[in-house]
Amino acid sequence: MTRVDAIGRRRAREAALQMLYLAEVGRAGAHEAIATYWPSREPDEELAVPHREFAEVLLRGTLARTGEIDALLSAHAQNWRVERMAIVDRLVLRLAVYELLAEPDTPAKVVINEAIELARTYSGDEAIPFVNGVLDAVRKELKRE
Repeated sequence: MTRVDAIGRRRAREAALQMLYLAEVGRAGAHEAIATYWPSREPDEELAVPHREFAEVLLRGTLARTGEIDALLSAHAQNWRVERMAIVDRLVLRLAVYELLAEPDTPAKVVINEAIELARTYSGDEAIPFVNGVLDAVRKELKRE
């Protein structure tokens, strides 16, 4: 993967997180979140078609497997119920766990690092150790390297 692809995939993850937020807060499905999100982007924020498709795959997959993902999060987020987590932290974790489950070609350390960057950008520094610890525990359970 080239640096350009890595940047595009990072932007795709960011778009997926924003669409997940639209779905969560607006109680919308994937279709509605996608239909609302893309037209609201500025022209200079456009993603290449493969990255846009990757963002949509992440969104749809995360929403489709929320029950399975939340079970993994509940098992590894000590003293935290999933529904009590901050919305952004919960969505970052769900997105990353989905990617750990469904994208075996992406190294686990890349998934975790990208989740940490999303948490740093959209949640804050206090979320970083929490996201890192939960995702590392999930990674170990899934036996991902």
